[in-house]
Amino acid sequence: MIKIKSPREIELMNEAGTIVALVHKKMKEIIRPGISTWEIDKIAEEVMRENGATPSTKGYNGFPAATCTSVNDMLVHGIPSKKVILKDGDIISVDVVCCYKGYHADSGWSYPVGNVKQEVLDFMKVTEESLYEGLKQAKAGNHVGDIANAIQTYVEARGYSLPIEYTGHGIGTKIHEDPYVPNVGKPHTLELLRKGMTIAVEPMTFMGRPHCYTLQDGWGVKSRDHSLAAHYEHTVVIEEDGCRILTKEG
Repeated sequence: MIKIKSPREIELMNEAGTIVALVHKKMKEIIRPGISTWEIDKIAEEVMRENGATPSTKGYNGFPAATCTSVNDMLVHGIPSKKVILKDGDIISVDVVCCYKGYHADSGWSYPVGNVKQEVLDFMKVTEESLYEGLKQAKAGNHVGDIANAIQTYVEARGYSLPIEYTGHGIGTKIHEDPYVPNVGKPHTLELLRKGMTIAVEPMTFMGRPHCYTLQDGWGVKSRDHSLAAHYEHTVVIEEDGCRILTKEG
């Protein structure tokens, strides 16, 4: 069942989203060669708690950390570790979900580490741009499939791939609510978008083929061909003539 949020609920989600954005602002400052994903996670949790929020992922279905930190060929759900030390030329996505007064906001973002090859930066840029192509379709009267098709068309036209197993989602008092928001689809299909719906749109891409597998830890997802992965995500509220991004500063 898709929940339409009241203005009060949207404002609380916006507060949560602003805190998520503060975490990502901090990530830009600290991500560098030599830092561990464990350190990244601890700093992210500190920012959340200092601003009155709690990490939504910590303990969620047994996940042990405040963020997901996915390096290089890991698509999503990487568990932070003292053993994973970032190196010059790596890329990392940090997925941040926080809860503020019972409401969640979710944003994942990919970052270059030190000196990254131009072809990798180009790949990351396309993935980020595909998020905004999808958000252009996120407005009342359109369908979820319009978002998915916009993302798919943009990414595949530039030679990259989208694993179909992982999607965006509705969000609110729960991290994952209806509807699911795929990154591959046909226009004018799936759920009708209505004013007051809150969704997380998140293109997840591979430089290579779209096949992936889950690690033995039950969480981390990697590309089968070891190609690099990128992930960009915003939580938005659907409005009459577009959408409003809730996971940005201000």
